Amino acid sequence: MHYLHTMIRVTDPDATIAFFELLGLKEVRRLENEAGRFTLIFLACPDDMNAPGERAKAEVELTYNWDPQEYDGGRNFGHLAYRVDDIYATCQRILDAGHIVHRPPRDGHMAFVKTPDGISIELLQDGTLEPAEPWASMPNTGSW
Repeated sequence: MHYLHTMIRVTDPDATIAFFELLGLKEVRRLENEAGRFTLIFLACPDDMNAPGERAKAEVELTYNWDPQEYDGGRNFGHLAYRVDDIYATCQRILDAGHIVHRPPRDGHMAFVKTPDGISIELLQDGTLEPAEPWASMPNTGSW
């Protein structure tokens, strides 16, 4: 058995791709299906990529349905998780781009953010950084 991907439905592909690029993911491939009226966009971490256009070792599949739909995010989905080299720098990029860090990395190890469509993303520091301001005293915002 081999893990392939996790699919999330998105309402604004460009905004969602820009968000995942803040985390370091890149677009691997894209499939347009005119008959089905949807687009599939596959993203991956650079370390998981194979040759250009080929399926990566692990991917996030963004499904964009061309006909507008509203999606309810079930809390039973949980979250996607990524290990990052510098959680403080990653969270700062997210803040600088106008997104919210819902659970700041107060401990220097873990944070939660959300995509433009409200999908929770857990960020885990590769190792642990010493607690640092402004993160150490930053409160939680909303749910994650």
